[in-house]
Amino acid sequence: MTVLAANGLATGLAAAGPPPLKLGTEPTLASFGYDPWWLIIIKVLVIFLFLMLTTLMAIWAERRILGRMQQRPGPNRAGKFGLLQSLMDGAKLALMEDIVPRGVDKVLFWMAPIVSVIPAFITFAIIPVGPIVSIFGQHTPLQLTDLPVAVLLALAMSSLGVYGIVLAGWSAQSPYSLLGGLRSSAQVISYEIAMGLSFVPVFLYAGSLSTSQIVRAQANGPTFHLFGAILHWPSWFAILLAPSFVIYLITMVGETNRLPFDLPEGEGEIVGGYHTEYSSLKFAMIQLAEYCNVITVSALATTLFLGGWHAFWPITVWSGANTGWWPVLWFLAKVLAFIFVFFWLRGSLPRIRYDQLMRLGWKVLIPVALGWTLIVATARVWRREGGSTGVYLVGALIVAVILVLLWTWEFAAQRRREQAEAEEAAAYVGPDGEPRPPAFPTPPMDLPHYHGAGQDGGTTHNGVKEVTGA
Repeated sequence: MTVLAANGLATGLAAAGPPPLKLGTEPTLASFGYDPWWLIIIKVLVIFLFLMLTTLMAIWAERRILGRMQQRPGPNRAGKFGLLQSLMDGAKLALMEDIVPRGVDKVLFWMAPIVSVIPAFITFAIIPVGPIVSIFGQHTPLQLTDLPVAVLLALAMSSLGVYGIVLAGWSAQSPYSLLGGLRSSAQVISYEIAMGLSFVPVFLYAGSLSTSQIVRAQANGPTFHLFGAILHWPSWFAILLAPSFVIYLITMVGETNRLPFDLPEGEGEIVGGYHTEYSSLKFAMIQLAEYCNVITVSALATTLFLGGWHAFWPITVWSGANTGWWPVLWFLAKVLAFIFVFFWLRGSLPRIRYDQLMRLGWKVLIPVALGWTLIVATARVWRREGGSTGVYLVGALIVAVILVLLWTWEFAAQRRREQAEAEEAAAYVGPDGEPRPPAFPTPPMDLPHYHGAGQDGGTTHNGVKEVTGA
């Protein structure tokens, strides 16, 4: 009976057709699943072209911005202002000789770049870019699809993308590549936990894991009156959930392996890391995956914390700011701002040590994210049970106390380290002020046998042999 009733309900819904979609309104989960096949293909092609073209422009913009920061011109030969430089670099990589080292696992070696780039394209399918619009007479939301657990899909795709890096390091049969792959796997594990925890307060406030519903929850804050005008309190989760926003900003840089967290590449110690042995188009696909991931995490940050495609103040004064195709412009402006932050960090910060990277992820970000999640959950339950806004003040006080305690603990640990280093340095100085030998004496660097003393052949000078040949 239950199965028959469910089948009858499904048949009735199918016969009723799609719900009416009003232009300019915000989409819901019920707005998806009714697009014709040709419109789905158009959306897929637009996402693909957007990521590809944005990657080309991002590479050009990064080189120009870094050139400006470092007082050098940057690309300025290929095309006006060097705009065609990224395209020329792509053509050059395609025409380069594809060198495959002997002894590699060829199947995994070829699959790794593909595994890296595909998840970034899939993640963008659940990003809302605008409201319901008309495309060739068909009313449709500016989003490929949505799911009740859409954000979990984004987390799953970011976890899957690291497999490409690990496979690239493993299949190359090179110690440097393997070290880069191992670094990336450890980095993703530590930083993805903190990233997932930073999403939980957003889910609690929005009441959903759907990206369209999260954007809808940030549309308007509570109203208040000021000199006769009706205004709204801030509704973006970047303001209401500022600790989650800061944690996500840090973790998204770690997830994309960008400076100062680009330890999987580490040119200073492991040559080029996981892509040391790659060249030609396979290397180009690895770089494409990196920049696509930068664009995707920026779009996800815009969706979860900056109101998605909703206009920002003072544009919100205009009543038509969030209707038609204008929201696409506001969305792109927010995404480009995040991408600029990536470039700014690369031009400003040095690469940190690997132990500092792990310590930041496990000892700072994860505990802070856990504590903040507990505070937000307590506040939401309190409000639901009829509590007052005073709980937010108590929560803010608790956060302040926790931050002060963490700072005090870190400051005390730093003082202990400095004191230990001072005691260790003092141990090498005798009471008379003369330096003592270290606990593990090292041989002097000018021993006679370094000059060939006691060996046959060669020339001598004052009884010491001089080595002049190989």
